[in-house]
Amino acid sequence: MESLPEAVLIRILASIPAVDLVLACRLVCCQWKNLIDGAALWILKCQQEGFAGAESEENAENWQNFYFLSKRRRNLIKNPCGEEDLQHWGEVENGGDGWKIEELPGDFGKEFPSEEVHKYFVTSYEWCRKSQVIDLRAEGYWEELMDTTQPKVVVKDWYAGRSDAGCLYELCVKLLSENEDVLAEYKTETIAIPEDNDASWTEISHTFSDYGPGVRFVRFEHGGQDTLFWKGWYGVRVTNSSVTVEP
Repeated sequence: MESLPEAVLIRILASIPAVDLVLACRLVCCQWKNLIDGAALWILKCQQEGFAGAESEENAENWQNFYFLSKRRRNLIKNPCGEEDLQHWGEVENGGDGWKIEELPGDFGKEFPSEEVHKYFVTSYEWCRKSQVIDLRAEGYWEELMDTTQPKVVVKDWYAGRSDAGCLYELCVKLLSENEDVLAEYKTETIAIPEDNDASWTEISHTFSDYGPGVRFVRFEHGGQDTLFWKGWYGVRVTNSSVTVEP
């Protein structure tokens, strides 16, 4: 392939799976190594898979990392909408009558903005909390990537109250080290939803960036309660929680 123009060789290499490029093809010869370490090949792969426009407007510092992050981008929260009851949620605090999963829109509630969401978690008359700890290495985000590129960690959650009851809501997300030291934290104040609210769903989001080296885990915790102390499930409703790692 030494006689092939570089542009043609890049197009051939772009048809090969990314992992094979990095682990095998890169070792073939100096020319292939230079192409695979360069930007042009990864810009083309990003364009082919819809991660970048034809004009390459994105200003990625490392197109290889941009490709791998775009390829892996997905919600790292498991069971975000209660389709599997409380499975995958740990450190569950069941105040009052505890957590319950209900079908949308629920009593005195409203439909969710997305038709793909069908259920939500609802709290009771004392504090209910639940959490998940995401192991970033287990999800495919290696140490060097997290330490040098420090991709954005985007956190989102949705909450709502019943129109006939007031409630409280809290969200706390921490980026943790190998030893679970807190390297960065986002915590809302206690959000109070008044009685006689319109029961509409509200999205809350936060983006972690420039958080420094050493992040290995993300701990996501949310919860709430009602403010009328009625037996049953009149507290805040939560659903469609997400944590994504993005370029």
